Amino acid sequence: MLLFAMGFLLVILQPSMGQFPRVCANTQSLLSKECCPPWDGDGSPCGELSSRGSCQNILLSQAPLGPQFPFSGVDDREDWPSVFYNRTCRCEGNFMGFNCGECKFGFSGINCMERQLRTRRNIFELTTSEKNKFLAYLNLAKNIPSQDYVIATGTYTQMNNGSNPMFRDINVYDLFVWMHYYASRDTLLGGSSVWRDIDFAHEAPGFLPWHRAFLLMWERQIQKITGDENFTIPYWDWRDAEDCGVCTDEYMGGRHPTNPNLLSLASIFSSWQVICTRSEEYNSQQALCNATSEGPIRRNPGNNDKSRTPRLPSSADVEFCLSLTQYESGSMDKMANYSFRNTLEGFADPQTAISNPSQSGLHNALHIYMNGSMSQVQGSANDPIFVIHHAFVDSIFERWLRRHRPMLEVYPAANAPIGHNRENYMVPFIPLYRNGEFFKSSRELGYDYEYLQEPALQSFQDFLTPYLQQARQIWAWLVGAAVIGGILTAVLTGLIKACRKKKGGTSSEIQPLLIESEDYNNITYQSNF
Repeated sequence: MLLFAMGFLLVILQPSMGQFPRVCANTQSLLSKECCPPWDGDGSPCGELSSRGSCQNILLSQAPLGPQFPFSGVDDREDWPSVFYNRTCRCEGNFMGFNCGECKFGFSGINCMERQLRTRRNIFELTTSEKNKFLAYLNLAKNIPSQDYVIATGTYTQMNNGSNPMFRDINVYDLFVWMHYYASRDTLLGGSSVWRDIDFAHEAPGFLPWHRAFLLMWERQIQKITGDENFTIPYWDWRDAEDCGVCTDEYMGGRHPTNPNLLSLASIFSSWQVICTRSEEYNSQQALCNATSEGPIRRNPGNNDKSRTPRLPSSADVEFCLSLTQYESGSMDKMANYSFRNTLEGFADPQTAISNPSQSGLHNALHIYMNGSMSQVQGSANDPIFVIHHAFVDSIFERWLRRHRPMLEVYPAANAPIGHNRENYMVPFIPLYRNGEFFKSSRELGYDYEYLQEPALQSFQDFLTPYLQQARQIWAWLVGAAVIGGILTAVLTGLIKACRKKKGGTSSEIQPLLIESEDYNNITYQSNF
C-alpha cells in the first residue's frame, strides 16, 4: 500500500511520456492542431520563458517511401503526427518532453546538464530483493492510472475531424501495450476492408530504434511512479536455453496446474487482464482497441508449432547475426537478405541470413515459443516477459553498433516502408522522436548492459573487426593504388635522374630539381579511390 500511494503521488506531480498528452486531447487542441502545453516551472508554452523550448511547426520528412503501402490519406499514422497536430514543442539543448519539462535520455539535474549512465542487468543475477522489487514495480504500473496521457478510442474521422474527441484513461503499463498495438495495427479502409501489410514498429529498419525508444520511455516511467531513479530494466539472456527459465512463480509466472495455457495462481501476473488482442474483431467493426479487458494472460511455452520454431536461439545464431555488415538491404522489409535487422528480428535464417518468413528465428522465435499472448504481434506487450526479452534483443543491437560503428547514414534515409525512413517520426510517440535519433550507442542514451561493460570491448578482435572488414571491402582499391603509386614513383625517379644527367654536363655543382609550373601541374602524385 505504501508503494502504491508513493507511486500515485509521484505520477501526479511529474510529467510522463507516451501517446496523446491529456492536456492536448480536447476539441480546441485538435481543431487548432497545436499541442504546446505550458511547463509548470514558468507557466509558458514549452517553457519558452526559461529557454527550454518553443512551439514550432513540425518538420516532416519528404523522402520517398517504399511500395509496401499504396495508399495516401487513409491512415491517421501517415506523416505522424500531422493528422492530429502540426505544431508541437521543439525543445532546446538537453531538454525533452511534450512540454520540454524533462531531460533527454542520459541527462539529469535541474538544467539537464548532468550525464548519467545506468546499467541493465541479467534478471538471473539480481538479488532476491532486487528481483522482487522489479516484479512489484511491474504490478504497480498495471494498477496506476497515467495522469498525463490518454489513448484514442476512435480515428480522426470518427472524431469528426477533431470536433468530437474520443479518448479514455488507461493505466501506465497498458499505455505501453496500447502504443505497441497502435503502431502495428492494420489500416482501416472502410466497410470491411483493411490493409494488413503495414507496421510502424516491425518488419522494416525502424524495428530496433523503435523498440529502443519504447523501452527507454517505459524505463523512465517506472522510475517516476516509484521514485527509484536508478531503476533499469533487467534482461533475459535466452541464448542456448532449453526451456523458459523465467517461466516460474519466482520470476514471470509458472504454468497453471490444470490449464497449461494460463499462469499459476501463485504468480501476481495471473490476475492481469490483457487488452488489444482481438484484431479481427476491431477490423470487422472498423474500430480501434479501446483498452477493454479481454481475459487473462495466456502462455504455454514450448508447446508451439515446431515446424516454424523448432528451438530457442543459440549463441551461434547470435554470433552469425552480429557478423552481418549490412544493417539493412534490398526491399528493407521482411524479405530482405543479408540484413542484420531482418535476421535479428527473425524473418531471415540465423545461419544464412536469407529471408524465410515461414520460419521464426532470434527475436521472433521467442514470441512464437511462448505460444500465447506474446505470439500475436499487436497484443504481445501484454505479457511482461516482453520487456525482458526486448531488453536482450536491444543488447544484441548494441553489440552490433559497437562492433561495426556505423555512421548515421547507414540507416536508410529513403525508400523504406512507411514510417521507417531515418527522418520519420516514430508512431505513436509524443513528444516526437525520429528513427535516426536512436541509431546510436546506448551509452549516448544513458544506459549500458552489464555483460558488455567488462571489458568495454569484448576482445582485441572486436576492436580490430570493423577495421579489418573495411580493409577487406577496399583491398582491391588499395592494391591498385599501391601499383599506380609504384609506377608513378618509378617514372618520377627516371625523370629526376635524366634531369641530373643533363644538368651535370654544364656544371660540377649539383643543381636542384626545378620544375616549371606548367610541368608541375601535369604530374599526378595521388590516386583517387
